[in-house]
Amino acid sequence: MTVVQRWTLAVVCTATAILMLDIAVVNTALPSIGEDLDTGIGGLQWVVDTYTLALAAVVLTAGSLADRFGRRRVFASGLVVFTVASGACAAADSIELLHAARAVQGLGAALLFATSLALLADAFPDERQRTAALAAYGATIGASFAIGPAVGGVLTTALGWRWVFLVNIPIGVAALAVTLRQVRESRDPRAPRVDVPGLLSLTSGLFLLVFGLLRGNEDGWGSGVIVAALAGAAALLVAFVVIEARSTHPMLPLALLRSRAFTGAQLTAFAISGSFFAIYLYCSIYLQNVLGLSAIEAGLVFVPSTLVMVVVSGATAQLSQRVHPGVLVSGGLLLVAAGMAMLTVAQVDSSWVVLLPGITVALIGTGLFNPSVSAVALNSVPAEQSGLAAGINDTFRQAGIAIGVAGLGALIPTGDLLRGGSAGDYVNGMHTALLAGAVLAASGAIAGALLIRRRDAEELSTPANVAFDAD
Repeated sequence: MTVVQRWTLAVVCTATAILMLDIAVVNTALPSIGEDLDTGIGGLQWVVDTYTLALAAVVLTAGSLADRFGRRRVFASGLVVFTVASGACAAADSIELLHAARAVQGLGAALLFATSLALLADAFPDERQRTAALAAYGATIGASFAIGPAVGGVLTTALGWRWVFLVNIPIGVAALAVTLRQVRESRDPRAPRVDVPGLLSLTSGLFLLVFGLLRGNEDGWGSGVIVAALAGAAALLVAFVVIEARSTHPMLPLALLRSRAFTGAQLTAFAISGSFFAIYLYCSIYLQNVLGLSAIEAGLVFVPSTLVMVVVSGATAQLSQRVHPGVLVSGGLLLVAAGMAMLTVAQVDSSWVVLLPGITVALIGTGLFNPSVSAVALNSVPAEQSGLAAGINDTFRQAGIAIGVAGLGALIPTGDLLRGGSAGDYVNGMHTALLAGAVLAASGAIAGALLIRRRDAEELSTPANVAFDAD
């Protein structure tokens, strides 16, 4: 591995770590944020969803900009925006200001996510080296999301919730310095123009969908506001597909979906994000506000299983040389589904120990899934379109979290646990959400098995075989 490759891998994994930590770390800090800024579960859900919605809506456009103007340049810009917004989050003195700062932070995260895999693809053209780099990248995603609750617990308990954002600042500054000095610039000379109609329809559609799901219990599912929001979301998302089909420079070229493997990668990424990654918020509230654990104790619950997942992610790099990635993707999602179902043993008077088996099984599945799905997403499109492919994959991931947080939260009773609601009702609703998440993960496993098949192995190993016109 060359010096440039080492630094590129290091800075991409570092940036990815702080991005994923800013989803997971916040989960543990949410009860403290709610108490300090005087908000309930609804306000806390938006702390997660403003970030993930901004990321999901903009990451495709960011990928296009990166391919056109330079992936290193866009990556560096993302570090600046993300770091400054992290300071604004830490300084917020109301839940509304925190929501706004989180949205800007999500925009910076979109620039980083859209370029991360593309930078790796350019730095590691050799298939074997790229596989190892993607394994490290996948392990970073899984480990950061899993250890995030522990890190958030330590920072929240020792220093206060604002430090879960302040810690990003020195890391972001250091990553920016390395990027400007060590990372190689790359771009796609055939990159399309920015698809403004597609961006607006996707952003508006996702926002209305999440808004409707989050407010449905409070306003009533038959209320005019909720019906209008969900109907508008459906219309705008359909319009997005129509726009992309007719556009001469779509942000999501539908021809990409002719690759069964590429489509499978997106559906499975959505499935794991909308199920296991989305349930973290509600598990954190359960641990702190039902079982009475401190923030640091709640975070440490996830540490043993995380260590297992890191080992599995590393082993997946070797396993992928002998096992088709579709098997690893589907098998990983089945384990996630099983783990989520196992978490339903949690009761109002349980010990936190009862969660360990389910968390461990789900994180073993995550360790198999993450490196494999990243490899499928990149290797099933031409190398020069890696920025676009990375953006599409991250759109499905982050949209999955945003919709999952809203959708699973809609299954939890309207009584706000943080404002005197029933712990028993909350736990029963959490059981329903866990089972719904397990069904989503299992459905993703089936989709992966059907779409990422063995006979597509040649396609996955020779990405140039997938041809389409993105101009």
